[in-house]
Amino acid sequence: MEQLNRRQWLRRAGLAGAATLAGSWTTLANAPDGAGIPRKLNGERLIRLNSNENPYGPSVKVREAMMEAFDVAYRYPFSWQQELTNMLAKKEGVTPEHIVVTAGSVEGLRISGLAYSWQGGEIVAADPTFQALLTYAEQFGAYVHRVPLDDLVHDLDAMDRRITSNTRLVFICNPNNPTGTILPAERLRDFCSSVSRRTVVFADEAYYDYVQEPDYPSMVELVKDNMNVIVSRTFSKIYGLAGLRIGYLIARPDIARRLQNARAAFNNVVGLHAAMAALDDEAFYQESLKRNAESQRIIYRALEQMNLLSIKSHGNFVFFQSGRDISGLIEEMKKENVLIGRPFPPLTDWCRLSTGTVEDTEYACQALRKVMGG
Repeated sequence: MEQLNRRQWLRRAGLAGAATLAGSWTTLANAPDGAGIPRKLNGERLIRLNSNENPYGPSVKVREAMMEAFDVAYRYPFSWQQELTNMLAKKEGVTPEHIVVTAGSVEGLRISGLAYSWQGGEIVAADPTFQALLTYAEQFGAYVHRVPLDDLVHDLDAMDRRITSNTRLVFICNPNNPTGTILPAERLRDFCSSVSRRTVVFADEAYYDYVQEPDYPSMVELVKDNMNVIVSRTFSKIYGLAGLRIGYLIARPDIARRLQNARAAFNNVVGLHAAMAALDDEAFYQESLKRNAESQRIIYRALEQMNLLSIKSHGNFVFFQSGRDISGLIEEMKKENVLIGRPFPPLTDWCRLSTGTVEDTEYACQALRKVMGG
């Protein structure tokens, strides 16, 4: 019998099916049960459109890198973390000292909220928005000023009025989760620039890769100008690596050092290799954008047919007004084996539906038609 080393065995076991799939970017989402866990509900496959994941990842190229990484999984991750840091610095046009690699963007959000609001600081944020930074800071004594959205977009004027001498951080999620809206480019840049002279601005850009507006700015521009700005990015969305927990922060080196010292976790070797391979897989990146847009069109078309209000999304999800309590809708859709987004008070009659594979998105829209009565 042919003797196989560990790498050969893993590659054969993990990639045997990949060769039969069409296109080098095609992934585990095409397997019979999809990539969701749990796989079954009511004896049927569960469609998970509740967490804004990219169902097409990891790509074949990334999976190959992950298999290779098993050979060095007994090593601590420090050298590969530095390698990824260097790659990210080049990508963002900053020095490695500007980069803090984190265990998903959530760790970056939490350590930032903690570092800048420890024992009684105040934070200003829109409402609703992504809560990881805010709720974590509250656990350690921070007070969060939650400013209602204006027509589902950050009300920057109202947020500005909430800033006081006790404000330690202003949080902006752009594109916003759950609404998918973005701020006007120049207005956003002016606001962040002005506010950063009074306090720290945190720009959560988890969905930035999905923005299709020409020349839309990242707040990394302000970091390069040495402003008090922190930007977070993630490999969980466009790169399809949500389960591997890789994110990063971009900030001025003195701020980055403070955040680096607040880290609570290490990245794992397999995840670091996956992230490095993902940065080098432009074909998968572009195909993911294309497939996301295709699934969005399916959702928009279905909502239009049902006369349900939706807004243009700049993420991998669509936010629409269902006209009914979201908690009940969640349960009714679950009976159809479809998971949808959680409640986002006070918008409790709105629903966030993630984009899945084309097949899963079509199935979910059909289930929604059934639940909504046609």
